[in-house]
Amino acid sequence: MSQRKPSCLVSLIPFVVLVASMFCVIRFFGADALDGASQVSLLIAGGVAAAISILLYKQPWKDFEDSISKNIRNIASALLILILIGAISGSWMISGVVPTLIYYGMQIMTPGIFLFATCIISALVSLMTGSSWTTIATIGVALIGIGTAQGFSPGWTAGAIISGAYFGDKMSPLSDTTVLASSSAGTPLFSHIKYMMITTVPSFTIACIIFLIYSIFHKAPAELQTAEIAGALKASFNISPFLLLVPLFTGFLIVKKVPALQTLFLAAMVAGLTALIAQPEIIHNIATGGTEPFSGLSFENGFKGVMVSWYGSTAIETGNELLNGLVCTSGINGMLSTIFLIICAVSFGGIMMGNGMLQSITEQLSKAVRSRTALVSSSVTSGIFFNMITGDQYLSIILNCNLFKKLYKELGYEPKLLSRSAEDSATVTSVLIPWNSCGMTQATVLKVATLDYLPYCFFNLISPLLSIIVAAIGYRIVKSE
Repeated sequence: MSQRKPSCLVSLIPFVVLVASMFCVIRFFGADALDGASQVSLLIAGGVAAAISILLYKQPWKDFEDSISKNIRNIASALLILILIGAISGSWMISGVVPTLIYYGMQIMTPGIFLFATCIISALVSLMTGSSWTTIATIGVALIGIGTAQGFSPGWTAGAIISGAYFGDKMSPLSDTTVLASSSAGTPLFSHIKYMMITTVPSFTIACIIFLIYSIFHKAPAELQTAEIAGALKASFNISPFLLLVPLFTGFLIVKKVPALQTLFLAAMVAGLTALIAQPEIIHNIATGGTEPFSGLSFENGFKGVMVSWYGSTAIETGNELLNGLVCTSGINGMLSTIFLIICAVSFGGIMMGNGMLQSITEQLSKAVRSRTALVSSSVTSGIFFNMITGDQYLSIILNCNLFKKLYKELGYEPKLLSRSAEDSATVTSVLIPWNSCGMTQATVLKVATLDYLPYCFFNLISPLLSIIVAAIGYRIVKSE
């Protein structure tokens, strides 16, 4: 006997519970919402969804366990990447790699083009690496520091970094989301990339123009303030071109297409060893808590200092309050709340998938879809909706393509229209949702709250809208008889 599936109206109940709970959490906890309250909200909403299915539809609990386990298995590598990103963020800062990038970047990038250049640089790095996460965790952290020194708000700088990184991610044949969207919709990879250019390039161009105009009219801080920050960096760290070998080594691994986990692991290990050579006094102070004068680095203190830079919290007194907040790190421990959030989010998504509630909602939506604009609007809206529900862009892409593939075919539209719609929604908006794995990760890495950078991620905001507009115009959209 087949299992009864909840109706669309019943399926919306857990979503309403989640939205109401998250509203209260954000209002009452503010910046601390992601320390645990948001995760509990996802668990409560998941509990409501499971209770409805168990009590009203007699669904066995094992179905939910299987669905949750499957979802967690799918994100296992992403969780390991997060752990390594935490190690990189700590070791690249303590070794002086990021301070060196900031120091030289302040001398090269002028405020009049800073945000524009930031967006372009992030796009190029992401295009070459195929990873927005790697781009943001490495060059993005340095760009945040440069922007802060030049008087740009962290929200604006993060918006430029994320806009560029996600553009490059979408257009790169090395990107996992690009490959996933094309394969899920049944579109050849390069056909998918070429077709995305119709909506992606104009969205990116508009975003770059906005960043350029704002940079031109931005009032830079006095040259003295910039010089103070540069002086504090040089006084606190041993700044040297030698340290640029670490990001160059990382770039070499990426070009050689070494798997992401191996690349990130090696980048963190090399940075830790570099810290022993380039910043022995800082390593000594981290190991001893600054309680012992430095007279040379012992093996014990070197070992302890490097380990702490990978996993723990560090703070360096630079004599500049603005710079102190920038160079403090939290290592792997700082990523634990992100990992906690992702596990809760995909667990909620697993329950909603396991009891058929997500399918009920999308099936009801598809019944009213017949026109080209309505079809693309529905798949774009669903991509954003799935990002909110599942908390993971990979699940959102797969769900979106699987649930709309048949409808696109029935209405005579090419699969590449579906794969483009999925990328224009599920891929780019994931970073705009605080409890999504992407939103939480980038907020943690850049030390900028998701809601603070959201208004300035112009590429990510424009892409879904432009996807619908192009569909309404019908440009390069072919319908077979």
